[in-house]
Amino acid sequence: MAQVVATRSIQTSLLCPNSRSLHLNPSTLASRVSFARENTTAAAASRIVAMRSARAEPELIPVSPEDVPKRLEQFEHVDVQELLDNPVGSMWTKPIVRRKTKIVCTIGPSTNTREMIWKLAEAGMNVARMNMSHGDHASHQRVIDLVKEYNAQSKDNVIAIMLDTKGPEVRSGDLPQPIMLTSGQEFTFTIRRGVGSADCVSVNYDDFVNDVEENDMLLVDGGMMSLMVKSKTEDSVKCVVVDGGELKSRRHLNVRGKSATLPSITEKDWDDIKFGVDNKVDFYAVSFVKDAQVVHELKNYLQSCGADIHVIVKIESADSIPNLHSIITASDGAMVARGDLGAELPIEEVPLLQEEIIRICRSMGKAVIVATNMLESMIVHPTPTRAEVSDIAIAVREGADAVMLSGETAHGKFPLKAVKVMHTVALRTEATISGGEMPANLGQAFKNHMSEMFAYHATMMSNTLGTSIVVFTRSGFMATLLSHYRPSGTIFAFTNEKTIQQRLAVYQGVCPIYMQFSEDAEETFSNALALLRKQGMVKEGEEIALLQSGRQPIWRFQSTHNIQVRKV
Repeated sequence: MAQVVATRSIQTSLLCPNSRSLHLNPSTLASRVSFARENTTAAAASRIVAMRSARAEPELIPVSPEDVPKRLEQFEHVDVQELLDNPVGSMWTKPIVRRKTKIVCTIGPSTNTREMIWKLAEAGMNVARMNMSHGDHASHQRVIDLVKEYNAQSKDNVIAIMLDTKGPEVRSGDLPQPIMLTSGQEFTFTIRRGVGSADCVSVNYDDFVNDVEENDMLLVDGGMMSLMVKSKTEDSVKCVVVDGGELKSRRHLNVRGKSATLPSITEKDWDDIKFGVDNKVDFYAVSFVKDAQVVHELKNYLQSCGADIHVIVKIESADSIPNLHSIITASDGAMVARGDLGAELPIEEVPLLQEEIIRICRSMGKAVIVATNMLESMIVHPTPTRAEVSDIAIAVREGADAVMLSGETAHGKFPLKAVKVMHTVALRTEATISGGEMPANLGQAFKNHMSEMFAYHATMMSNTLGTSIVVFTRSGFMATLLSHYRPSGTIFAFTNEKTIQQRLAVYQGVCPIYMQFSEDAEETFSNALALLRKQGMVKEGEEIALLQSGRQPIWRFQSTHNIQVRKV
């Protein structure tokens, strides 16, 4: 017994330190942005020291020797190197160990065919993202139709559809050919249309000249190149190149520490949103959200259209930081868009903000996605950097519901390998995370104490017995609530609504399954367990925790809730 306790202690201290979350004050952070970088660096260093000192000693959890194999059984046969060495063509549709962290894949020229979407789904894609900054409605329509075709014929998997708005992006104009900029060279950006020469290029934003000042730092493509503003005229901004590189057409421009004075939802965005309503997409990812009013405006519009589409806010602008709580409260989830966030704020603040945004979303029961540069090197290389692997693992350990691939799958050379790496790293990291900690905000995240208590105790029962959870839902509420508590087993969420099945695809640990419900509860339970057994998701003789609770009673009275354990 003592040996088992010691083993658990070592595993806990090495793999899952119980460190407290770092709480940032958004308004304080926003006011610091304009400070000298030396001050920011010092502040960040002091916060790191505070984090280290705040760590608590790992808790010793006494367990019996027979409990240890149960905990490790599901992972003992997973050979990570074997997974990485397998050829992409032989990947499985149902992993032996089910990954909990979801994967969002951006669909583009490298992956917009029927064959590639099928392969991405088999490799581990859970959400197909359409970046409305690129392509047209016709090309996105083809992708949506292909994803819907896949969902219609897949028996054990579902892919959600996310439409990501372009937002008020400031971009350079078209160039006849790429320009090589060198340090010390003078270069001009102008609001005149159609300019594209070796020393001057147009900008698509009419107030660009008014928004920048002398000595502002302009960043191209999130910092791949940088230029210092030296002077400006009525229609042009003259700069000196600080860090050179190859300037191509339609490159994204940021001003360090500033956001463009543009509406978060542009006319193009409204056209794209209407396109999403017509196609019944599952999620909107709204770019450059600065305040909660934008979210309320969009939700009111969707309500007027009778569209049940969830809104994910992208946190990527300096102006959004003071309003983090209100923005996330108004939304259905958030995306940590680290590219523009790192361009508008000091880059050393980005990992701290990532942790804070994940913490806020978890405390509110909202989905959270970590995005940008996660496997950037795999756009051109077949293997990731070790830092990129660590980046994925950190996002998983911090509690992200999903991690996202952008250029890696949109136009990269190795889209399937990128998904496979993300799947494998997330799966291996999840194997080291112990579940079952009491959330600090129990009974507060969803403002429904009874449902929260049942979800929490179902999680504790699942973790103690080593079982998965089966829940039946018409609205998705109870499945979302269970995901909030991060049980160690899979949450099999049965629903008779296709839209709910697809929406649940983004939530950590949830395996959404579409099934028609019978009027008889026992018949539905039997059908559900038979389906799980047939698909190989559970084994005969395995125990399952079955939960009946939530907002909409199914086969129970409004005032009753129950948890039961059944043997398959």
